Amino acid sequence: MAAPQRQWGTTPSISWTPPTEKEILQNEELTDELKRQGQYEAPSETDKKQALLVQLQKIAVEFVKHVCRKNNLPQSIIDSAGGKICPYGSYRLGAYAPGSDIDTLVVAPRHVTRDDFFEHMPSILERMLPPGAIEEMKPVPEAYVPIIKLVISGTDFDLNFTRLAISSVPWELDVRDTNLLRGLDDRELRALNGPRVADELMQLVPQKKTFRTALRAIKLWAQRRAVYGNIVGFPGGVAWGMLVARVCQLYPQATGSVIVMKFFRIIGRWNWPQPILLKESEDHPIQARVWNPRLYPTDKYHLMPIITPAYPAMCATHNIGPTTKKIIIQELERGGDITDKISFGKLQWKDLFTKHTYFTKDYKYYLSIISGSTTKDAQASWSGFIESKVRLLVQSLESQGSIAVARLFNKGFAREHRCKDEDEISAVLQGEMQYQATNVKTETTDTIKDPLHNAVAQGGADATVMTNGNGETTHDDSEPHAFYTTTYYVGIELAQDSTKKLDVSEQSRDWKDQQCRSAGFEEGRNFLNITATRSYYLPVDVFAPGEERPTRAKKKTATKKAPIPGQKRSQDLSGMEV
Repeated sequence: MAAPQRQWGTTPSISWTPPTEKEILQNEELTDELKRQGQYEAPSETDKKQALLVQLQKIAVEFVKHVCRKNNLPQSIIDSAGGKICPYGSYRLGAYAPGSDIDTLVVAPRHVTRDDFFEHMPSILERMLPPGAIEEMKPVPEAYVPIIKLVISGTDFDLNFTRLAISSVPWELDVRDTNLLRGLDDRELRALNGPRVADELMQLVPQKKTFRTALRAIKLWAQRRAVYGNIVGFPGGVAWGMLVARVCQLYPQATGSVIVMKFFRIIGRWNWPQPILLKESEDHPIQARVWNPRLYPTDKYHLMPIITPAYPAMCATHNIGPTTKKIIIQELERGGDITDKISFGKLQWKDLFTKHTYFTKDYKYYLSIISGSTTKDAQASWSGFIESKVRLLVQSLESQGSIAVARLFNKGFAREHRCKDEDEISAVLQGEMQYQATNVKTETTDTIKDPLHNAVAQGGADATVMTNGNGETTHDDSEPHAFYTTTYYVGIELAQDSTKKLDVSEQSRDWKDQQCRSAGFEEGRNFLNITATRSYYLPVDVFAPGEERPTRAKKKTATKKAPIPGQKRSQDLSGMEV
């Protein structure tokens, strides 16, 4: 008699059928395409990362011992204190692209504090790593998620810290043990949650290799279609990972390619707001707040709840709003149509990863939310704060009757300008590009990886917004000086029965005033403006090489010359003729 099959997840699996020869071939084709798309790193790079993590583990142990010696603790405690590093995020899930950061948590015993981490860890890193290995090190201690941003031999690390209420942290410590949560404050719980979720998730998938192949594909698809990023209202990497894991549970013996094909139909037609759960929720004596719409009214408003599997269970997608939900479902339906055709040999895997057309043809009208600052550090924190708040503007726009869709692009565009006076700064804040520095390339916020920007963006209202604090910046007004901006774009689709004017002045003014009253805003150093822009006036640098910039349609009866792109890039928010 055959042994009973294990139930993966909260419901029985849909199919235990082994893969067919055709499915195995399709999986090989998917893997080959992912390699062509640059989603796998060279084995030598993988070995280098593993070697660096071994070094960081030794450094973590030495750091803990150093603090113990500094506090004059007995040698017996020093010898047993331990210390552990826990990679999490995409690296722990095994679905990371070349050049990705490695999120790493340093776990210490109770007699080591967060202040100790920021005071002593940088010098210990410098002492124990080879000369020249550290290419960048930037502590961000006051942020919502305090980290040390570190680049070692070309590899990026985000070092986070937590301490446990125990006297010894051995290397073999299992962070999934819920007893370790006793005695931790909210910040310590939040830090430990990253590795706990990643470790728990990997225990809940039937085949790790299958899961990782499918997750690489789904993450690439989500990034190409611009539906990736928790802060701006889309699922982040871990949320997409949990969705893939749920489909893996339903098809325990399937190949990665089958999981991808099933993914779009199952998740795209999910009965939201029924939550995605990888396991039943669990209770614990520490009584931490867990996601529960029956107890907490705010949880009822989560439109696409994806619940983390580690205690305390949290909703990883609380930022999703009506428009982003609609867009996600549309993209899932599109993905399902493409993978159906791939299954029948009518399309190839590369067709699934076609880039979005957000700027080239999706919308005729855009709002440009332009934040600016007179120093780079001030702009890093100010732009991070605005990124955390811009979705609230979008939610306000969604309630406007004349707007059918208000879609925020999931990345900001960081630019540097050269301005001599307030008039030129004002022109930049109106969207003009003639003062943009020609020797500085425009970058998107995801590629810059600025630790201050990211830390503040993740913290939102709870973040400590940090300007550079050096007092008034003085400039020789006869010479242009640097002015830094970050622009977020909102594509606008008008309702069919709307009037012929787009008026968002009230919502824009209210939102702008609220941000400029925040503790992080400094008059004369930080700036914020919102302008309305037509598609054919969008800056050239939002288009990738080979993409066609929209052009203004010529009217047969028109006698006026078409405007020169860049001549007038923005209009008053109170009455754009449409």
